[in-house]
Amino acid sequence: MNIPQNVSAISLTAFFCLFLICMTFAQDNAAPPKPCSQPEASQFDFWVGEWELTWDSQQTGGAEGQEGKGTNKIYRILGECVIHENFTAADGSLIGQSWSMYNPRTREWRQTWVDNQGSYLLFTGKFENGEMELRTAPVERNGQTFISRMVFRNIEENSINWDWQRSTDNGETWVDVWNIEYQRKAKS
Repeated sequence: MNIPQNVSAISLTAFFCLFLICMTFAQDNAAPPKPCSQPEASQFDFWVGEWELTWDSQQTGGAEGQEGKGTNKIYRILGECVIHENFTAADGSLIGQSWSMYNPRTREWRQTWVDNQGSYLLFTGKFENGEMELRTAPVERNGQTFISRMVFRNIEENSINWDWQRSTDNGETWVDVWNIEYQRKAKS
């Protein structure tokens, strides 16, 4: 049986059109990329878990030689996009929470902190050279401008050092204000 040449061309054209429509439909129905799936969004995962905390209580107004204690419970929430912190000093003097999220547009981490002492702080920062550093914008208080930062360093699976520092020279030098040692709670 001979098929006229123009019928074959029409069939071939129809086949390609149908193929393109199917491919477009398949792409439209493909799962969109998971929010917060970029590798940088997992840079704060080292912090996730339940931690026992210790520090020199003199740094927080306690007596010399005494040890301050607390707990910190950190979870991923909201579709794994947000790191939620729940900090509690053992004596109840400081209870606070933070929410941290990676911003792919600015390529920075952002954190909001609130606590029972009326603090509301905003931080931005990055994970570089094995440390997470988050800073506040410059603040003026009592005629002096300063920047605060927190640095997560010596990051191990079951331990972290956390430093709260302040600078009065726009980040040229830093003074320790509060140093906390994190030890991961043993799983029961």
